[in-house]
Amino acid sequence: MQYVMDGFNWLIAAGPTVMLPVIITIIGLIFGLNIGRGFKSGLTLGIGFAGIKLILDFMTTNVGPAAKAMVERTGVHLTALDVGWGSIAAVTWASPIIAILIFAILIVNIVLLILKRTHTLDVDIWNYHHIAIVGVMVYFVTKNIWLGIGSSIVMGLITFKLADWSQPMVESFFKIPGVSLPTVSALSSLVIAWPLNWLLDRIPFFRKAKFSIRDAQKYLGFFGDSMIMGLIIGMAIGALAGYNVMRILQLGVSMAAVLVLIPKMTSLFMEGLMPISEAAQTWSQKRFKGRKLFIGLDAAVVVGNQDVITTALIIIPLTIAMSLVLPGNRVLPFADLAVVPFRVALVVALTNGNLLKNIIIGLVVTASLLWCGSATAPVLTAIAKSVGIKLGTNSLLISSFAATSMIQSFLVYLAFTWHPLISIPILLIGFGLVWYYFDGVKKVNAAADAADKKAVAEAAK
Repeated sequence: MQYVMDGFNWLIAAGPTVMLPVIITIIGLIFGLNIGRGFKSGLTLGIGFAGIKLILDFMTTNVGPAAKAMVERTGVHLTALDVGWGSIAAVTWASPIIAILIFAILIVNIVLLILKRTHTLDVDIWNYHHIAIVGVMVYFVTKNIWLGIGSSIVMGLITFKLADWSQPMVESFFKIPGVSLPTVSALSSLVIAWPLNWLLDRIPFFRKAKFSIRDAQKYLGFFGDSMIMGLIIGMAIGALAGYNVMRILQLGVSMAAVLVLIPKMTSLFMEGLMPISEAAQTWSQKRFKGRKLFIGLDAAVVVGNQDVITTALIIIPLTIAMSLVLPGNRVLPFADLAVVPFRVALVVALTNGNLLKNIIIGLVVTASLLWCGSATAPVLTAIAKSVGIKLGTNSLLISSFAATSMIQSFLVYLAFTWHPLISIPILLIGFGLVWYYFDGVKKVNAAADAADKKAVAEAAK
């Protein structure tokens, strides 16, 4: 056993660029991939992490001093830089407990399917990082592996049920039958959007609003490009920092480069995990024949919708403005502005494209991202440093519109780190009541339940 522990500690000490290929190769072998393809997937992830590290170093080196100067000149204390969900994903996959968390999440999905408590078969292994980061952060804070695993299990449970409950509107609004979206970055918004939409529906002005997506699209276009957003935001930070014209332009181009390069490095993560996802899908479907299953896909399949894009392009500048005046906010929105479409996609489906409701709910969602991101930025920063990411200045914190900035993730993180014996039961009871309402009262997936019963009856003949 000592040799095993020594080998494990050596692997951790070697860092994520070495650890990732080993872990992903093992996961691939379990799902039936050959060792060559599994290792290539892991190596691709390791290269993606190395690229993310380089870009983060570049970004914090450029933005860190500018953000500090901006704070000193303006008094606006936005000391937590939004480094983007891709960077947070890299931190998550670099955790020494990531393999345990991934299998715990997968087992939760399988158990729920066996017990017929979910219809979602989540083959989007890549996006498990949204669920796993909560376990990583809980473990980092509490040093308790069981609390870390437990928080990821609860996250998985909530995520798969939210995917079930939102599937009908995914099918009706986006016209994608048989698909659910167990992507926490999209689903989490519904925790706020469902009750707020119910409230707005009781106000005739919002329920009958006629301002359309097409009206809004007249004023957008050129400024929606992520490269242009990076340029403008970088130049604005430079100007507020008191830089001269040359340095303002340099910072603008540097930030434009970051917003272009981060998605390219992140795509290596998705490329590396694609064979794992495909193998997991094949493995699962062989074991759940005759079931009405929703295939759980990345929410990327819906963010190209014009209603979603237009809503996001309106929300982005309003979010930047809000960050400057929102009491208690410390997050400087930047890299994750490009993924605001993910945060509003299911809001748009929920409101059936009502633009005014989209904007109001979208702003409440982004306000929650700023507040929760501010609260958990110190922990996220400490974790990033622990996996070898060097930040430009000692005073700089990092945050994101992912991780525990999302309300669902934040609530689970809070329950498992703040008096767990009290807060975990409260969380589970609250979720149990919501479960009873959607499954027992509204019967959201009644058609899928009926199809399952029919399949069982036919199999029994």
